[in-house]
Amino acid sequence: MLENNEELHQLSLDLLANQVVEGFITGLHKSPFHGFSVEFAEHRLYNTGESVKNIDWKLYGRTDKLFTKRYEEETNLRCQLVIDTSSSMYYPDEKNNKLRFSVYAAASLINLLKRQRDAFGVSAFSDKVELNTQAKSTTAHQRFLYFELDRLLLNKPKQKTSSIADSLHEIAENIHKRSMVVIFSDMLESSQNYEEVFSALQHLKHNKHEVILFNVTDKRHEQEFRFNNRPYLFVDIESGEEVKVHPNEVRETYLQSMATFMHDLILKCGQYNIDFIDADINAGFYPILKAYLVKRNKMG
Repeated sequence: MLENNEELHQLSLDLLANQVVEGFITGLHKSPFHGFSVEFAEHRLYNTGESVKNIDWKLYGRTDKLFTKRYEEETNLRCQLVIDTSSSMYYPDEKNNKLRFSVYAAASLINLLKRQRDAFGVSAFSDKVELNTQAKSTTAHQRFLYFELDRLLLNKPKQKTSSIADSLHEIAENIHKRSMVVIFSDMLESSQNYEEVFSALQHLKHNKHEVILFNVTDKRHEQEFRFNNRPYLFVDIESGEEVKVHPNEVRETYLQSMATFMHDLILKCGQYNIDFIDADINAGFYPILKAYLVKRNKMG
């Protein structure tokens, strides 16, 4: 299965995203999701009352349905993809980590957004906002964003902390039109800075944006704490702090704390009408694309 294959690391973002989305769309037609609208760039269904000047009459002759030709400047939706690039996102290793997963998922979403003639922008933050682009739907903009996403992958972790609250406030102030805001973060800072983080998320909602929060984790280790029965040296990637521990000695306490954290996170998102999606880096990108498509179709 392409989306879980290690060979993905050898592909360009453009090729990777295209192959992931092609496979995803093919799968949609074979699943209960086949009714979702995955519009392609060239045409959209004609709406009664619109001007007839852009109707594709040749296509009407072949399909007996009215479609209008779509143009580069047409946009149905604006989507801002926000990626946490703090050091914790480099877990567990260089080849397979939360940041790489988030970048690949964002690239795939950009591909899907481009096919639907929706506008897309990217923001990235750690202890500050490092990248913040406008949302556009052009091919040139798509190439520019892939270049910037590639640059994110070239960076090395340097004990960068996360300032998700301040960053989201700044990003919210720079999105001037109603948008779908898709956030990729492991949300680790929220456990220590809870009210501030949700104040920033509320800022986005107050500005009439729809928000999807992908809680990016290595589920096997970070949520289920599945480590072998031997001593480990755990290192905090952001602070450098080290602790030696035997997993069996702390597993129960860790799992209880994680369960409480996840319960509170999900509950709070529900209160603010934020779509919360658990995104396991080992589960592939299709759940990400499907969650986006569900939200996209609800928005109309």
